[in-house]
Amino acid sequence: MTAPRISLDQWRALLAVVDEGGYAQAAKALHKSQSSVTYAVQKLESLLGVKAFKIQGRKAGLTPTGELLYRRARYLLEEAAGLEQSAKKLSAGWEAEIHLAVETIFPTWLLLGCLARLGEESPHTRVELIETVLGGRDDALLQNQADLAIFGTIPQGFLGESLMRMRFILAAHPDHPLHKLGRKLSIEDLRAHRQLVVRESSPRRSTPLTMEATQRWTMSNMATSIEAARSGHGFAWLPVERIREELKAGMLKALPLREGGERYAELYLIFADREHAGPATLRLAEIIREKVASECKKSAVPARDLAPGKPGTDHGLERSGRRRIVRSAGRKRADRPEL
Repeated sequence: MTAPRISLDQWRALLAVVDEGGYAQAAKALHKSQSSVTYAVQKLESLLGVKAFKIQGRKAGLTPTGELLYRRARYLLEEAAGLEQSAKKLSAGWEAEIHLAVETIFPTWLLLGCLARLGEESPHTRVELIETVLGGRDDALLQNQADLAIFGTIPQGFLGESLMRMRFILAAHPDHPLHKLGRKLSIEDLRAHRQLVVRESSPRRSTPLTMEATQRWTMSNMATSIEAARSGHGFAWLPVERIREELKAGMLKALPLREGGERYAELYLIFADREHAGPATLRLAEIIREKVASECKKSAVPARDLAPGKPGTDHGLERSGRRRIVRSAGRKRADRPEL
């Protein structure tokens, strides 16, 4: 194999000039002198026999060749960084820390069971849990904040493995005026009352609302939304698993909709970088698969209102069938309830 003539530092200098908008800015970002950055780029051009930049007015822009070099250089540096990270993890055995991002609709008792199992096998591996709502999933993966994620959709550029389906119902306190109507409810009935919504974690908040209610309270925490509903302040789409005890105690009751009284959300298991994942991350993913499959297998009949953790009962979870890998590009967004 022919040894490369261009060093990673030279490729890094090229990227910095483009990303920072000039040689002076690149030098500052790289903590080097401007002359050394200029020399690195000129040496790269000389060794390859190409021109990466062209003068456009008072600024230098990339040539078509430079654009190709820029794209390939970025990929090369990302691969090199990933390789170093992977080697560091492997040299130390299991990772010292795992970052796990989980959408809040994933059953808490099931998640804690998975983490406890990992703790038994690797007690020295710390876990940082990032709980997200809707759009926050993109940020956690795209900004390298998570090694592994359980999300309701797959961000562009990632691959996801179908994990389970979660069941939602529209619920309110039994004394709520909507229950007092004593009949099947229409969308017009709902619009006349307060809706409780949990806002998505991402500041972009790009998820559209499924209904325009006259009144709305928006919270940042699902527990607050549940407490507001059980206190009679409004109605909300809620995952059955999160309100199981409230349903049993009669503090919440499903609203009798004329149609569409149930919704389902698909959940996916997503690696930030499957090729460079450490042994603890891989093992945690395996534990999650096993636990989900085991709990879903305990119940063949979809009875929805029994407490979690009891053998032979249904947890409101539905295994998504055979495991499959789904590409995010071109995939339609799942029908998601407004949390």
